[in-house]
Amino acid sequence: MAATGSPGSSGGDIEHGYPHLDTVRAAVTALYKRLSYDTVRTFDTSVPPADVAFDDGEELYAGAQRVARAMVQHLRLPDARVIVAFRDMTLAANVELTAGPEYFVELNTRFKTHRRDIGAALAHEVMHVYLHRLDLSFPGTPANEILTDTATAYLGAGWLLLDAYREHGPFAQKLGYLTPEEFGYVLAKRALLFGEDPAPWFTSPQAYDAYKAGMALARRDAQQPPLAAAGWAGRRRYAGARRAAQDPRRAGRPDSRAPAGGYAFEGSGPLRVSFPCPTCHQRIRVPVRGRLRARCGLCRTELECDT
Repeated sequence: MAATGSPGSSGGDIEHGYPHLDTVRAAVTALYKRLSYDTVRTFDTSVPPADVAFDDGEELYAGAQRVARAMVQHLRLPDARVIVAFRDMTLAANVELTAGPEYFVELNTRFKTHRRDIGAALAHEVMHVYLHRLDLSFPGTPANEILTDTATAYLGAGWLLLDAYREHGPFAQKLGYLTPEEFGYVLAKRALLFGEDPAPWFTSPQAYDAYKAGMALARRDAQQPPLAAAGWAGRRRYAGARRAAQDPRRAGRPDSRAPAGGYAFEGSGPLRVSFPCPTCHQRIRVPVRGRLRARCGLCRTELECDT
């Protein structure tokens, strides 16, 4: 039996930027590998705001159970029952992972007066149940929690976690292990995949700004060489790395790599280039022979390349 929890940060403790980006991308790849393309596509609709709205007029425990059921239904866990309680603790929330079918989630007592964020806390904890049943995890608590946040966002409930990020004068709050910008990045990846824009659901201006920042980075993923959409500077760097890889004097040396783009040249006859799929981040390998179309075998994305 394992206990997992979601942290809550405030004030200067809130981290920004993309310190966990490699793990986030690995988590997206792991979701496709474990769930399959077809299952990921069934999550094309996010949890709607109406299902998790929680005002002061609703009875606390009944409302918490209602929101928990909405998360269970969204993740299609019909035989899982989530029992919600409140207690004083350091973490924002906690769940005991057992064989089921009942799972006990504890929420920090502060949610009794911050009901609008109960959905965000429950989204993370119910995702722990989902991943536990899938037997999908990463080694070590930090990486596993990043996997949970990423899965929550990518599968349609994580917009709540980003919306829980707010700053008002001296008050600041964030839920989850990802930074606001990392949440924005995963939500942007989802938006680009399904054409579903979560921006109208944000009640926090800071959440919207983080989403925009994440979207800019997500779009850059699809503009890295050898993808045909790459910009002039990237194409120039790629051409230089390709010439170096084709130089016979470099035979036997380590592969030429462009860290910014993540591509690498491999072999010599014929030369091949590998690069991360901009959708699922699985590495794709294609021959270096000019314009071609590649198809990711994991997420089925078709890519125009100029190798």
